[in-house]
Amino acid sequence: MALLVLFLLSILPLLPGFARSKKIEQATAKFFERRTRAIWVLFFSVILIRLLFLTTLRIPTPGIHDEMSYLLMGDTFAHGRLTNPPHPMWVSFETFHVNWIPTYCSKYPPAQGLVLAIGELLGHPWIGVLLSNAAMCAAVLWMLQAWLPARWAFLGAAIVAVQLCFATYWMNGYWGGAVAAIGGALVLGAFRRILRSGRVGDALWLGLGLAILANSRPLEGFVFCLPAFLYFLAWLAGNIKTRIAPGIRLKHVLLPLAACGALTVAFMGYYNWRLTGNALLLPYTLNMNTYGVAKTFIWRDPGPPRQYRNAQFDNFYNHWEREYYSASWADFKDVTLEKLDIFGTIFFWKGELLLLPAALFLFRDRRMRFLLLTFFLGAAGLFVVIWGQSHYAAPLVCVLAALVVQSMRHWNTFKLRGWRVGSMIVRLALATLAVQIGAAAVAGRCDPYQHHCEGLPQRAAIEKKLQTTAGRHLVMVRYDPDHDVHFEWVYNGAEIDGAKILWARDLDAAQNARLFDYFKDRQIWVVHPDDDDPQLEPYAPE
Repeated sequence: MALLVLFLLSILPLLPGFARSKKIEQATAKFFERRTRAIWVLFFSVILIRLLFLTTLRIPTPGIHDEMSYLLMGDTFAHGRLTNPPHPMWVSFETFHVNWIPTYCSKYPPAQGLVLAIGELLGHPWIGVLLSNAAMCAAVLWMLQAWLPARWAFLGAAIVAVQLCFATYWMNGYWGGAVAAIGGALVLGAFRRILRSGRVGDALWLGLGLAILANSRPLEGFVFCLPAFLYFLAWLAGNIKTRIAPGIRLKHVLLPLAACGALTVAFMGYYNWRLTGNALLLPYTLNMNTYGVAKTFIWRDPGPPRQYRNAQFDNFYNHWEREYYSASWADFKDVTLEKLDIFGTIFFWKGELLLLPAALFLFRDRRMRFLLLTFFLGAAGLFVVIWGQSHYAAPLVCVLAALVVQSMRHWNTFKLRGWRVGSMIVRLALATLAVQIGAAAVAGRCDPYQHHCEGLPQRAAIEKKLQTTAGRHLVMVRYDPDHDVHFEWVYNGAEIDGAKILWARDLDAAQNARLFDYFKDRQIWVVHPDDDDPQLEPYAPE
């Protein structure tokens, strides 16, 4: 019901005959035109509506490798550190997407970790996820207000809210997506405003958007920003007609933007240096150099097999990754079709098919040409890499919203023998989205691909039990030979020695002996994750 109320607020001015009530029309017009107020209303609406669904969509339990790595980063930041010292027993704690040498840290860029750290400081990392998703919708609305009329901008941001903030892992998990979407929206919203007015504040927003993209989705963000960058250079050089004087362009735009860029580069260099010992070496690159076999781009074959310290790494890197993709046309076709399915499932709903005829008018719409170029170039960047999940396309969220709403605007003007057929089609498309997402949220479907956000509830249950058990604990994780390597139990927080519960791999007798000697004050357990009902048992050698 709350979803329908939100949609009703955004589409009332579109309804045939609505204009007959001048008081309602004037009230809603004032609401949409008070742009800052509309942004705050949307921000708090997303939070409130998601909280209303907590009975069916509960606070998510992490389980994906990437989520665990991001949570380590968030925990590190929440402890007031950028990274952690390496642990002498790190071999027993070795896990996916985590660096141990020269420091103990996540391999991922820091933006999502900062969001999770804010959430942890407020009580739970998911609070950061909730706030970042609401901020994403607010940022998309701010961007759309620069490109579209106010009421249509609100509708576009409301569509983003309904699509992504209730029944997808963007809200119901810890992978992220919202942060990079905020960056993309800030870049295009500020870009459009700068071309109109050349204000210092907009240049600072643009610099912030670029910094967010560089520290969340750097590769996709770079491709996304290329059209704006080239257009911006031509505008600064005076090759594009503008009423803003050259001195203003230099003083109010270029200098603040250059300052933001310098601060961003300095931070990233310092961050890299603290984590990897080299200002130019990204933690992600270090991890790939240490563990990775598969490559990033579709034209590259996997590297040679590596030697690993445990069977799970061997299965994941030497088998699953190598078998997932080799530089062949058959594999390229498979990963491309998989991405089309993933992106289509998350970003497009069935009712959107009704908008396709009107979408053809976008190619004749001069106001949309820049956004179309940004969309197609950004989409191409997604298909030249091997891996793909919907949050990889996060910078493009605001562009998709603008193109969808502009298609609706074209449909909305279409009449057939005096009947507002186009307006009826728009309303039908919106109704299908509301029903589709509302039904999923009520049914507790956290994502179209449910495994993306199911987590590891059995691990969480054991951890909860141990939290209420006296003393400190060391849980040895003993996998079966046919263990599914996508369900990893060995993850720990930023504090290892001081943690109440530690998870470690059951390795060879010599390494286990060193581990037990180091943690001789802890109660030692063993768990078999591949059992039907995993239970804690006192440790005994296999």
